[in-house]
Formats: sequence, structure tokens, C-alpha cells
Amino acid sequence: MRAISSTSFAVFGAGLVAISYGLARFAFGLFVPPIRDELSLSTSAIGLIGALPLISFVLATLAAPAVANRLGARLAAVLSGIFGVVGLVLISQADSAFTLGSGVFACGICTGLMMPALTTGMQAMVKRSLHARVSSVMNAGTSVGIIVAVPTVLLMADAWRLAYLSFTVLAAAGVVATWFFLPSVSPVVPANAAPPPPLCELPWSRLSRLTLFAFLMGFVSSAYWIFAPDLVITLGGLPPSTTGWLWFAVGLAGLGGAFVADLADRNNPPITQSLMLMMLSASLLLLAASPSHPLLAIFSALIFGLAYMSLTGLYLMTGIRLLPGRLSIGPVLPFLAVSLGQATGSPTIGALINAFDYAVTFSIIAVLGIVIALLSPLFPGHIHQEADDAPEEETGLQAAFDHQLQNEDGEPLEDLEETSEAATDGTSDRR
Repeated sequence: MRAISSTSFAVFGAGLVAISYGLARFAFGLFVPPIRDELSLSTSAIGLIGALPLISFVLATLAAPAVANRLGARLAAVLSGIFGVVGLVLISQADSAFTLGSGVFACGICTGLMMPALTTGMQAMVKRSLHARVSSVMNAGTSVGIIVAVPTVLLMADAWRLAYLSFTVLAAAGVVATWFFLPSVSPVVPANAAPPPPLCELPWSRLSRLTLFAFLMGFVSSAYWIFAPDLVITLGGLPPSTTGWLWFAVGLAGLGGAFVADLADRNNPPITQSLMLMMLSASLLLLAASPSHPLLAIFSALIFGLAYMSLTGLYLMTGIRLLPGRLSIGPVLPFLAVSLGQATGSPTIGALINAFDYAVTFSIIAVLGIVIALLSPLFPGHIHQEADDAPEEETGLQAAFDHQLQNEDGEPLEDLEETSEAATDGTSDRR
């Protein structure tokens, strides 16, 4: 394994997230029309298949902390990549609903395993004071994947099998790169480091509030992710190709989430969450008010992309900071909550659309987003980390990691206590 800098690790992690989230998971929805036509699938079959990656994502996310801690960052990420390769190959060769469903199910497992594996590697390779920034950059990799997928859809809509084979090649390259750039060991902890705080001492109040806000944001955002394309085509009368440009705008603006989330964490997380939820609601209202104007629709997608990626990045780094020493679990709670919120929101919003119409439903969900934004003072504020105030502990942790790299041939580590200063994983809240 080659040691890489924090910046390189962030960029590399963003690339893996782009493959696992952008290509293996979100790209499927863009290819549904040609896949449905070629395989002669019914709407109900497509709906069932579309739910499979969410189910496998939730199952994989629940198992991911144990997998990452047991196998270590490298093997866990490689396992994730292998599921992605298998899933993409199955989709590219699908000749029935069963084969297609198996492929998207495997891609969901890939997505669920990837981020916990990366955060486990981040604990070993990146200074703790940089964890929040690195995690937000990696999270923005989803936007990169969407940006790559959309032109592929526009140029290769009638050649979706070839498109998925190209995605498979990228996923395979990611597996190879993972083997060389991620550590093969579990998180490096000096011998005299304090253990993670017991479960009874975790900040459950803050964790509960974080999970609730992530769930509600997922509920509100599902209106755009699932029904925005139908809105602009059905209500606005725009051509189907417009939906591709909508997702391209979402991905492009989502890159800003890598920076906005970091600013939010350093300044005022509750106020920033409130602002981004307001922007999320504004994107819904703008799309519902002017679905027939392509420029306004794309502008709403830009607003949505920036708000959504900023919020998921903020939730990710908050979960990591609330669970120091448990970085394989930190991203699980908010990501799982967002997914469950989207799973709950999709059928609920669909029922509202059937009962009313697109414009009324989007307005109702936008109002809900505004109400949630007004409750943002309850969101966890600044989270103080002792290591940020004690750089010598960071140096000791890096020294311990460097020492362990020299013993990856399996020889027992010696004099580890002399190599590293004590690094505590405890945190204290300023509030």
C-alpha cells in the first residue's frame, strides 16, 4: 500500500463514492425508459425493481460497521467494489426482471458498504482535525458520478448495455486502485489510547435529533428525486431529454456541497441547515410554479443539488464527530435515516399526487420543508474535539500508523507505546 496525503485520500474517496453512489445506484433511474422498453417490463415490475437497491442499501448499511471493523478498510472497500462490478455486469446483461433486479440489488450493497469502509480508512490515514473536511469532499463524489452518468444517458440512451459495461470498467478500476491506496488494517489505535466511550455515555439526545432531521430531509427531498422528471414532462410538457439536464444540474451544483458543508460545520450548523432546507423547499416551489420553462427548471435543479449535497455532507460530518472512535458507524446513522425518509416519502408523495396534483403536492412538501427549517435551532451545534486542540496527539497517531505500515508483513508490533502519544477518542460539547 502506498501512503497518500489527506487531500489525495479525499479525492480518491470521492472517486469511489462517485462509482458506488453515482453510477451503481443513481444512474439506474436515468436508464429506466430504454430498459423498460427493451425488456418489456410493466410499471409495477419497474417499481418493485426500483425498490430493491434501497432494501439492499439499508441491509448493507446495518452490517457495514461490523464488516469494516472486521475486514479493515481495504478489504471492506474491495468487497463493496466487487458487489458493484457484479451488479453492473448483471444489469448490462439483463434479459429478465430477475436478472435486472439481482443487478440493482448488488449495486445497493455496494453503496451501503462503501462509505463506512472509507471512513474506517480515514481514521487511520487522516488527521482527526481534517475528518470533517475530508468526509464532506468524499460525500460530494455522488455529484461527480451523476455528472458522468447524465451525458452517458443523453449520448447512449439506446445503447444502455454498452453504457453499463463502461460503468463496469470504471468500477473494476476502482477495485484495483482501492487495493493499492487504502490501508489493509482496521483503524490504527495506539496501545495506550483511551477506548471509545461506552454506549451509555454517547450523546443520545444529539444523535436522536440528527437522525430525525436526516429522516425528515430525506422525506422532503424524495419529492424531487422521484417525481421531478414526471412533473416537468407531464405538467410542463417538456421533452424527456430535459430530465437528463436536470440531473446534470443537480450533480454540478452538488459539488458545492463539499465546501458549504465544511463552512456550515465551522460556523453555525443549525443556521446553515435552516438555510439549506429553505433552498430545498424553494427548489420544489420553483419547479411546481414553472414546469414548462426549461431554464427555470434547470435553475431549480441547481438550487436542489447544492442544498441536498450540503445537507447530506453536514449530517455525515456531524455523525462522525458525535461518534469519535467509531468512524465506521458515524456515517451509518444519517445515511440510513435519509434513505428511510426517502423510502417513506416516495409512496406518501405518490398518494398525494394521485389525490391532488403535482403542483399542490410539491407545495405541501415545500411547506413541510420550511417548517422543518424553522426547527433547526434543535439541530446539534458545534462539536468540540479534543484532538483539534492537541496537535501532538495527531502526530502520535500518524506515527503509530507509519509504524504499523512497516509491519504489514504480519510481524508483531513492538514498542508501539514509544512510537505514539496517547490519543483519546472522547469528545466534549461546547453547548
